[in-house]
Amino acid sequence: MKKLFSIICTLLIILIPACSQGDTWETSKIRVVASFHPMAQLTEIIGGDKVEVHTIIPAKGDPHSFEPTISDLKKLKTADIFIYNGLGLETWLDKALAAAQNPDLVSVEASRGCLPLITESGAADPHLWISLTGSILQVENIKRALAASFPDNKDYFEQNYSEFKEKMEELLTRYAEKIEKAENRRFVTSHAAFGYLCRDLDLEQNSVEDVFAHGEPSAKKLAELVSYCKTHNIKTIFVEEAVSPKVAETLAREVGAEVKPIYTMATKSDKGYIECMEHNLKSISESLTK
Repeated sequence: MKKLFSIICTLLIILIPACSQGDTWETSKIRVVASFHPMAQLTEIIGGDKVEVHTIIPAKGDPHSFEPTISDLKKLKTADIFIYNGLGLETWLDKALAAAQNPDLVSVEASRGCLPLITESGAADPHLWISLTGSILQVENIKRALAASFPDNKDYFEQNYSEFKEKMEELLTRYAEKIEKAENRRFVTSHAAFGYLCRDLDLEQNSVEDVFAHGEPSAKKLAELVSYCKTHNIKTIFVEEAVSPKVAETLAREVGAEVKPIYTMATKSDKGYIECMEHNLKSISESLTK
């Protein structure tokens, strides 16, 4: 796959300059390319009706392994701003930007300035957007880039940012108070994507799959999870929207727990970003008091 992507990038360096500059966008709004769904959501929260956003990784794509298409690279060629998560998530980034050959493109690393969580393998945990404080940081970086590039709309972007920040801070205060009363501060998920949210609220996650969702657990790992759930009286196993619930359901049966949904926001759902965040906080909070 990587070799094929390299070949595509080489061809596009030759072919993309011949593409029309105006045939790939539907409006005359600020043209933003986002690496994947959460970056698109956060950009739309700040940019509102001033931006048109194209998302590179499709709704059900895996951000850990996806490679851009020719169409995506054409979008980058004609975009004003490119928003990406960073923290090593977009492994295709440098090759894609080189292939796009857009010297005027403003690239924004939304996670810039964060203190990353480091996994056992030494890699950074990329899931900063699943965090109240992390999302504020990412939205601030996006806001600054939009305001600097399009100063006529600066007040509009600032207002949207202030409203989002206020909402995230309110959620943090409200759920910190709820969780402070819980004797149990542990929860179990299908995928270890909630480390930054745990840091926000002094929680502990244990998961079926690791940070990078590397396959199903071994029999030993599953046995350890069963023991963990029984020891800590875990009554809810959370499953994210794009993951098969089979292993989680097996684990739940073993420990007498129920399976409930939780959102990483990495794929599209019927809920917006803030609604997903509230759902997660409410569900986790309730599971700690069972």
